[in-house]
Amino acid sequence: MQNFQRLLKTEENEENGKGWIEVHQGGNKDAERGPTMFNKRIEKNPAQCYQVTEPRILTLNLTLEHRLIFLCLQFHSCLTQQQSLLQDYLRNATYQKAILVNEADFRDKVVLDVGCGSGILSFFAVQAGAARVYAVESSPMAKYTQILVEDNRLSEHIRVFEGEVEQVNLPDMVDVIISEPMGYMLVNERLMENFLFARRWLKPNGVMFPSYGDIHVAPFSDDQLYFEHYARANFWSQRSFYGVNLSALHNAAVEELFRQPIVDTFDVHILMARSVKHCINFMEAKEEDLLRIEIPFVFTLLQSGLIHGLAFWFDVAYLGSKATVWFSTAPTEPLTRWSQVRCLLQTPLFAKLGQTLSGTVQLAANNRQSYDIHITATVDQSGFRSGNILDLKNPFFRSLLCTL
Repeated sequence: MQNFQRLLKTEENEENGKGWIEVHQGGNKDAERGPTMFNKRIEKNPAQCYQVTEPRILTLNLTLEHRLIFLCLQFHSCLTQQQSLLQDYLRNATYQKAILVNEADFRDKVVLDVGCGSGILSFFAVQAGAARVYAVESSPMAKYTQILVEDNRLSEHIRVFEGEVEQVNLPDMVDVIISEPMGYMLVNERLMENFLFARRWLKPNGVMFPSYGDIHVAPFSDDQLYFEHYARANFWSQRSFYGVNLSALHNAAVEELFRQPIVDTFDVHILMARSVKHCINFMEAKEEDLLRIEIPFVFTLLQSGLIHGLAFWFDVAYLGSKATVWFSTAPTEPLTRWSQVRCLLQTPLFAKLGQTLSGTVQLAANNRQSYDIHITATVDQSGFRSGNILDLKNPFFRSLLCTL
């Protein structure tokens, strides 16, 4: 609560010439943390191996992009957020299985854990016999990770670095890079770029876990979802709200709501065609490849009906020397923290069995750690077209099971 109260002091600080936020000595007493990664960034110092530093007063003049990054780091440094990750059984069990089954890839090797969070993947690597693990975490969570490492008596094997992977200066090259960089629709939060950047520390013929990922897209029909989403704007149709007519903003409210991707899960029977997939090979892809991702599609409809939008999910593969282990967020698989994502068309399209729906999905990276989604779709036989532009940074969490 103290952190949020400090964030609300924007105008007061600006009037006093202190910039947007001032980090005070001992500001976060719960974490007992010293200067964050921003101290190092502003002072142009490279990230260094975790060590106790003297807390000091620092004034930051942050742009909107920096503010968003700051809030994101604060979010990921919360133990409640890390708890939600650790309580995803499928996520943790899949990573542990992929690492332990491919023990030969880790035994006596040097491993880099990018965005280590609580350090759980680093612990798995040590369980598989890793000689050293460099655990890099850009948020203040690094302090907690260090506590876990020391309490588990693994300081000789795991070294925690607080800082961005772009800034960190590792002692040597690594044999394996592990990370959990996936967001909604695989690429949200843009952590994948950090994962690819880390390859500069990877030895030739090194291993990356995960090794590649597939983004799946399929058309769906769901009258209930469409009208439910539309009805959320009904508030703005009121003509006498405390004597005020709000209806002039109804259309704007509808447009705003339809720009929200919907995070939930669904029955596979609503899918109207087999999915197409876009594959990203993490060993070969360039960081700039993730700035604009284009997914063309041609669907052959397996049933007649209204197409209300496109559904998205992803799979990732851990390609080891002994076995390839898969992790899937498909609607046919047990639910994970990523659920699935659905993007509504502004106007539903009617199509018949056997007809084709063609178009493109473009994911354009923005400066808010996310993507703008551009969808165009045409029923080829009728020529009817529809589309939408959505903001992946601002999804609607429809299911109570869905967490950030």
